[in-house]
Amino acid sequence: MAARNQDPIKIEVTEGKSYYWCVCGLSEKKPFCDGSHKLTKLSPLKYTADSSKTLVMCGCSNSEQLPFCDGTSSKVA
Repeated sequence: MAARNQDPIKIEVTEGKSYYWCVCGLSEKKPFCDGSHKLTKLSPLKYTADSSKTLVMCGCSNSEQLPFCDGTSSKVA
């Protein structure tokens, strides 16, 4: 079963590497930016990994802890 756009997204990050989370919702590479925001006035949210680990990134854009999932997607209808 494919994940819905609002589902949390597990990713592996590498210590010291920067990642750019999609804020505009237009990226084809969610949760990451693919440059689609250039059609908007929005900019991606930068995250630099403090260690190599698995993270759960927000897929619904409603988390209060962006770019991380806080469980809000389970409450979005």
